[in-house]
Amino acid sequence: MTIHVQPVVRAEACPALVLNADYRPLSYYPLSIWCWQDAIKAVFLDRVNIVSQYDKTVRSPSFEMRLPSVVSLKTYVKPSRHPAFTRFNVFLRDRFTCQYCGTREDLTFDHVIPRSKGGHTTWDNVVAACSPCNLRKSDRLPREVEMWPMQRPFAPSLQDLHRNGRLFPPNYLHESWLDYLYWDTELEP
Repeated sequence: MTIHVQPVVRAEACPALVLNADYRPLSYYPLSIWCWQDAIKAVFLDRVNIVSQYDKTVRSPSFEMRLPSVVSLKTYVKPSRHPAFTRFNVFLRDRFTCQYCGTREDLTFDHVIPRSKGGHTTWDNVVAACSPCNLRKSDRLPREVEMWPMQRPFAPSLQDLHRNGRLFPPNYLHESWLDYLYWDTELEP
């Protein structure tokens, strides 16, 4: 006789994928997820529809509910046309790689033209750099230390970030999310 024991799943391990009203994720990179508390709050505030649920149930003295695994907003949120200039998006544009030596460890960012020499904190002047390269370059111009970025910094499009993001999928993808994530899924004829 074989007994199958379901592992105990804590509610904290049950985030909800958040879809826009058109059933596409609000963002892919980082993936738009909410903790279970925020998902339930949005359900009670009537801001989302539950699309899929976990087997995990939460209870209060007078109420019981399965945790949502996928929710869709009831109101469409127009996506940004241009990606935000954030540290994460700089790293994503540069594929989480130091633009001077190619390592993926201990990343920070570097101003190609240092601020002390008139450089600005913009897409066109900032690259991902490891701490050792950043310290070695210091506040000098690339030609002064003969350190050139592997690629010239640029303002990426959303498509650039999506393409790079596919190389770094999230650590956690629940099976109920897969129909809403357009990763490398094969379309049925």
